[in-house]
Amino acid sequence: MKKNIIIGTRSSKLALWQAEHIAACLKKQYPGLTVELKHVMTTGDKILDTPLAKIGGKGLFTKELETEMLAGDIDFAVHSLKDMPTQIPDGLCLAVITKRFDSGDALVSPKYKTLQALPQGAKVGTSSLRRKAQLLHVRPDLNICDLRGNVNTRLKKLETENFAAIVLAVAGLKRLGLADLITDIILPEICLPAVGQGALAIEARAGDAAVLELLAFLNDAESVQNSTAERAFLAAVEGGCQVPVGVYAETKENQLHVEAVIASVDGKRLLRDSITGAGVDADKLGFALAQRLLDAGGRQIMQELGLLL
Repeated sequence: MKKNIIIGTRSSKLALWQAEHIAACLKKQYPGLTVELKHVMTTGDKILDTPLAKIGGKGLFTKELETEMLAGDIDFAVHSLKDMPTQIPDGLCLAVITKRFDSGDALVSPKYKTLQALPQGAKVGTSSLRRKAQLLHVRPDLNICDLRGNVNTRLKKLETENFAAIVLAVAGLKRLGLADLITDIILPEICLPAVGQGALAIEARAGDAAVLELLAFLNDAESVQNSTAERAFLAAVEGGCQVPVGVYAETKENQLHVEAVIASVDGKRLLRDSITGAGVDADKLGFALAQRLLDAGGRQIMQELGLLL
């Protein structure tokens, strides 16, 4: 068994929490194992003055970490699964998907208690086209503005840039000990989450048997099954993490239920559908649901965004 491990991570407080959490799990499982964290700056971390959707490309928060892995400078990288592109570079693999913590989106507001309570034309901050499209579908009057930066930076901007509210992932706030800031949990009926939201992903070298064996105990079978369906859906609509697409899969009574949405960025067109089937067919279910939504008008929406030919 390997005696020393180097984990690659971004430098934000949330990314460090995630890497340190995995490090702690490894040390508990393997007493005597030495674990080191290596901080890596990604493109998404460097460019903070431009909406993510306008930067273009996939892997904005993963590419530099993948380069370090392929060079042998780190053993594996810890990501938020929602940041992981559906296509992984040759030589690498998605080694672990952890148990999903909380998939929802949270409204954070110093003054208003719910999404419905926000006044007409309220300024709401989010960096996500997925959130923007779905929120505008139910509240077309809102003034939704781009909000970049890590969780703490966004919370500061809530105060300094006159936002009535901002929208963040529930899981991130809870992991940072900031659950008390959550004003309202936005129901999935209003806003479906991003693919894999709430789960952590560990990316490693595909041929590194020693590391893959070391990590195997962290894999959560149900989360793997659910995220397989979600990622199959995203791959079929050719979306990255910055598209107006939401999808959520969960296991109910030994059946896999997948629900998804494709929306125009302005929220005026929103297509929603669901599918249920056997968990062993997770990838087929995700693909089939994607085809149904694309055929129902989603293809035109994605083409208008330049995401489908």
